[in-house]
Amino acid sequence: MLISDNLRGVTVEFYVSSDVFSPREIDEGTRLLVENAIVPEKGTLLDLGCGYGVIGITLAKAYPGLRVVMVDINPRAVELARMNARLNGVENRVTVLEGDLYEPVAGMVFDAILSNPPLAAGLSAIERIIRGAPAHLKPGGTIQLVMRKGSSKALSMLREVFGEARVLLRKKGYTILYAEKQ
Repeated sequence: MLISDNLRGVTVEFYVSSDVFSPREIDEGTRLLVENAIVPEKGTLLDLGCGYGVIGITLAKAYPGLRVVMVDINPRAVELARMNARLNGVENRVTVLEGDLYEPVAGMVFDAILSNPPLAAGLSAIERIIRGAPAHLKPGGTIQLVMRKGSSKALSMLREVFGEARVLLRKKGYTILYAEKQ
């Protein structure tokens, strides 16, 4: 099935399937993160737990100077994300890797890390995302997470790891958290 939308000023299309998260439409949390994230117009971005690729592909399309690496543990999501990068004409600036969180990007650093972590993965996955982030961020790089539940715990974890962190946006039951590597 094919869905299309307009996000961050660009029209995007995505192949979806019933065995990946949010197959009928782009979910509200992802939409809020894409529309409100603070992203560099040039540089590198990591989309962690990319699913079929909404965050990374939309931002690559909106910012031609941006290079994007997307990671997901689900082989079907990775396959769809690769198809969607081609479909949206950004396959030359988007790399999709299969694996668990930071494992496929060992030794790589980014200007920004964005994630809509799956609720099903629980707080332990969110903790791994937060604690692993500094090793994968350039100085001044940011991590931005959108969450529906557990945002206060995640915010205090971000403050513990980064020194300071803040709520970028609260809307429709979602919270976008933001921290910067000093």
